[in-house]
Amino acid sequence: MQIQAWLTLPSNRQLINKRAMMIAENNVEYDPAYSDRLLVDSVANNASAQTSPQTIESAVAPLARYHLAHQHYYPLDSESSHDMVSADTRRVNIEYQHPSLAVEAAVAIVINGIHYAVLMASPHQLEYLAVGFLFSEGLIQHSYELLDWDVIPLNDITDYQQLFHDPSTQSLIDDNSPDKNIESSALAQDLTQLQDYDIYLVNLTISQRCHQRIQAQRRQLAGRTGCGMCGITGLTQALPDLSAYHRHDIQQVDTSRPSLDYLLNIRQQVDVMQHTHQLTGAVHAAATLHKQQLYLFEDVGRHNALDKLIGWQLRHNIKISCVVMTSRLSIELVQKSIRGRIPWLVGMSAPTSTAVRVAERYSLGLAGFLRDDRVTYYTGH
Repeated sequence: MQIQAWLTLPSNRQLINKRAMMIAENNVEYDPAYSDRLLVDSVANNASAQTSPQTIESAVAPLARYHLAHQHYYPLDSESSHDMVSADTRRVNIEYQHPSLAVEAAVAIVINGIHYAVLMASPHQLEYLAVGFLFSEGLIQHSYELLDWDVIPLNDITDYQQLFHDPSTQSLIDDNSPDKNIESSALAQDLTQLQDYDIYLVNLTISQRCHQRIQAQRRQLAGRTGCGMCGITGLTQALPDLSAYHRHDIQQVDTSRPSLDYLLNIRQQVDVMQHTHQLTGAVHAAATLHKQQLYLFEDVGRHNALDKLIGWQLRHNIKISCVVMTSRLSIELVQKSIRGRIPWLVGMSAPTSTAVRVAERYSLGLAGFLRDDRVTYYTGH
């Protein structure tokens, strides 16, 4: 049975339940009041094979929006085809469209009351993003070290005012500000500007031992889409020693090189299931096969997509042998895979030279250019 509903954006603060559903068939709904395409989590017939009953809930968030645009193009006909002589005389056709654009939200990560990071991400599966991000940052080693969490969308002026005047969230205000008692006029101007953005506040509570790690390496991070290292200061923080996560420590996981047929099967399923990318053409995905079931995580940032997969892996204590990314394989993806003890990382595009060298050092299997009929293995020979 599929569950479908017409949905509207919430007008006031609304808590998204912690147990957001993770893998389900996405159905597209259109709300003319907001011109948003809402990707609705629907419980498909095989949902029980994908998630436990406790994790199945419908978390509503706009992942794509309509926007008026006009496309300029030359018609492909015999008279105007590649004739350089007549190029200046060709008539430009204009077609008005309403394309779907991927939502890029600001996700503020607050840990034990401390503002730790702002990630630009797709506002979906934020529980898994938070867990994977904390793990990739080295702040937690196990999912049980995350004690509690709330995801709060900020939708209007009332939400922002409550946020700025709430003592528990004062760390979100710039610590370098000479006057934290913002005047009402200046605050109103700032809040009006914030309405240009989709903003989500993720409040996390972690164990006291992990909290001490935050105090030791606290930093203000402004994460940019497509870059997993923005805001990092210090080479040792950007290029860490990952010896503790060496692949030889992996147990009960198939570390053998995945076959071409196995990878092409994953590629084919990803192409079918990557719904947000089909709508917008602007998101990446990280995917893995577990018990013959594909688990897919999409995000506007490739590093966020992998963090979501790692967060899901930790939350469910699942061992996986291979992750397929729709992007190029850069160093931060290799580092995250090594930390997550993932034996094989495969991309649909190329790896960088640094990614290959680090993967070889830590025995991570790395492959790229996964296409219709081929794949290139760079390590794990």
